[in-house]
Amino acid sequence: MILEAQSLPTVLYVVAAVLFILSLGGLANQETARRGNIYGIVGMVLAIGATFLLGDFELWNGTAMTLIYGSVAIGGAIGAVLAARVAMTAMPELVAILHSFVGLAAVFVGWSSYLHPHGTETLSRAAQTVHLIEIWIGVFIGAITFTGSVVAWAKLNGKVSGKPLLLPNRHMINLAAVVGSLILVFPFIEMSHGAGGFSYFGFLLLLAMSGVAFGLGWHLVMAIGGADMPVVVSLLNSYSGWAAAAAGFMLSNDLLIVTGALVGSSGAILSYIMCNAMNRSIWNVVFGGFGTDGGGEPAQVGEAKSADDCNHTTAEEVAKAAKNAKSIVIVPGYGMAVARAQHLVKEFSGQMRKKGITVRYAIHPVAGRLPGHMNVLLAEAGVPYDTVLEMEEINDDLPETDLVLVIGANDIVNPGAETDPSSPIYGMPVLQVWKSTKVVVFKRSMRMGYAGVANELFFNENTDMLFGDAKDTVQAILNALSGKAAA
Repeated sequence: MILEAQSLPTVLYVVAAVLFILSLGGLANQETARRGNIYGIVGMVLAIGATFLLGDFELWNGTAMTLIYGSVAIGGAIGAVLAARVAMTAMPELVAILHSFVGLAAVFVGWSSYLHPHGTETLSRAAQTVHLIEIWIGVFIGAITFTGSVVAWAKLNGKVSGKPLLLPNRHMINLAAVVGSLILVFPFIEMSHGAGGFSYFGFLLLLAMSGVAFGLGWHLVMAIGGADMPVVVSLLNSYSGWAAAAAGFMLSNDLLIVTGALVGSSGAILSYIMCNAMNRSIWNVVFGGFGTDGGGEPAQVGEAKSADDCNHTTAEEVAKAAKNAKSIVIVPGYGMAVARAQHLVKEFSGQMRKKGITVRYAIHPVAGRLPGHMNVLLAEAGVPYDTVLEMEEINDDLPETDLVLVIGANDIVNPGAETDPSSPIYGMPVLQVWKSTKVVVFKRSMRMGYAGVANELFFNENTDMLFGDAKDTVQAILNALSGKAAA
């Protein structure tokens, strides 16, 4: 039986939805991640093609076709340039700004759906009410996602301070914004019904709610500390999914609803898992102030001590300690990403394995600036998957570890999370590297981590500090291992 032209878009949507689900399944495992990406790419191509087939070609004129095809061409070109130029270290910022585009698109779709009802004025009162609620929810979620993602991008990019902005009565401000938006929906629906689906005053109410939601998104993320941005990025990913699903309801697009629900639910699950790993509540993330509750001023070890008070070491000494060790654990952090040292770190671990030394990698759930940041970098460098372990898998082995190399990590190895009740990160599970025989910390300086808290680890007796760019210091260690003179 020959497939009818009217049925082709529906079939393509079903195939695309299946491919998106397979893509998520593939991305859940490092070995199948490449295949998952391919599934996602093919699914998106089919989805875009099916959307074009759904268009009412009788209404298309030269201007419409120029706008549509031109937008696709421009968007595709920008995406290709970004993919080619953006470094792995800038990936968190890119993810955040892409989330903002989804949120803004949902806002525009909501406004457009209200301004141009396209037959919804002929619906029953109940059906029209449902459609108006869809518009309201879509714009609300989209506006929060947009400004929240822009703030996240600014924090990750260093445009805005990573410290939380804690306004007086901030939780009451958030509550007032949510309650106010809920109250405004009732006159919005009533005025729209009375005007046959659209009224100028109703649109003003929609714009007013949009402004409140824009402000709420800004305030929610501004109140979150920079050290917790991986959870924020994951949560904004969930928001963007629900915004896309809401847009799908407004446009009666089944694939957009399915895709948005997949992204929204997966982002929410990931946020929940990460919050559990950090001993936090997801509600603290949703309502702002995540990771900022403390019993007082944290102990600022770094203000009482300086680099002169810690143990210094050299690349040659680290190379010697590595050769004498039986087991080594490497803890990567954002500093490794910035220095782009992952390939040299992989080379170092390979040399150690050739000598019969056990080398493993310890990954903290919030290491880096987005979920799975360190896993992506290590996979890019070709690190064997079975040597990369999560925090709960390796913490019990650290007391029996001879040498731990902390490369560019800070807050995730801070003992203050367990010993200082006044610390903003108190209660957050951390990698207990101080329990190992020896720790070497690779750092550029004594500067505090993203949480703005001094690290007691730097001054422990069994901790040595190796200052300098991570890439340069790892290269110096490799030179020492091979007997080459330092450059």
